[in-house]
Amino acid sequence: RVSGAETTSVCASVFIGQTEAPLTVRPYIAKMTQSELITMMIGGMAHIAGGVLAAYVGLLGGDDPVQRAFYAKHLLAASIMAAPATMVVAKLLVPETGTPLTRGTVKMEVEKTSSNIIDAAAAGAGDGLKLALNIGAMLLAFIALIALVDAPLTWLGEVSGLQARIGHPINLSTIFGYVLAPIAWVIGTPWADATTVGSLIGQKVVINEFVAYTQLSQIINGQIPNVSLSSEGRLIATYALCGFANFSSIAIQIGGIGGLAPERRHDLAKFGLRAVLGGTIATFMTATIAGVLTHFS
Repeated sequence: RVSGAETTSVCASVFIGQTEAPLTVRPYIAKMTQSELITMMIGGMAHIAGGVLAAYVGLLGGDDPVQRAFYAKHLLAASIMAAPATMVVAKLLVPETGTPLTRGTVKMEVEKTSSNIIDAAAAGAGDGLKLALNIGAMLLAFIALIALVDAPLTWLGEVSGLQARIGHPINLSTIFGYVLAPIAWVIGTPWADATTVGSLIGQKVVINEFVAYTQLSQIINGQIPNVSLSSEGRLIATYALCGFANFSSIAIQIGGIGGLAPERRHDLAKFGLRAVLGGTIATFMTATIAGVLTHFS
């Protein structure tokens, strides 16, 4: 059995972002069990927000209405399928050992903190600004850390001649690309496309899904020389990239959810990498199912 709070948050993540979905269960975040908390975190990382989904439909489909409808259908399906995948992965990573407050009937107490609509608007604007600044500061720190790791790797690749040999700069994205190529093949990508799809997944994990989808769009439109994907490879990549599971999202969740419940900041930081892993596995599960259904349809 799962609790009401974690289920509500995961379902909300299908349509809204990873910082907005926790707002639906804000009164319960402080008292969540560790399993509930990581479920909420993975839910945010395994989905994309509705507004971003529309942007990716335009990016991948271009001006062709048929292609737009095709990618809209699959991106929406990926987001919906990620909800049950989130629950499965989260309970495997951190099994529930406690007793969630919202497992069963809960009497919700609504605290009235504003005297009128003007006071509510002012308080909301102030809370929103603090949340945005908190997230921005965390993002800057995490992006700087990634750059700090990438710099010596790039230098080493240039000095050793490895960069000239493989035709790509040596950084975390490139390393993840080669490491994830076998996984891309396991989830159903044709072997000829595995390195390309693995590289896209690596970019998504290290940077973000926008950069990965932008490159996927360029590959689809033939804008990258000597790089192509089969129709099956494109479809699986579309599903595998459909989520916010990247290193920067750890900062976003620490800043966003931590702003709603400061006492859980330590747990958010502790579960950050596991949440990225869980969100990535959840998107792999949806990509695998999509690949199987397409193969036998």
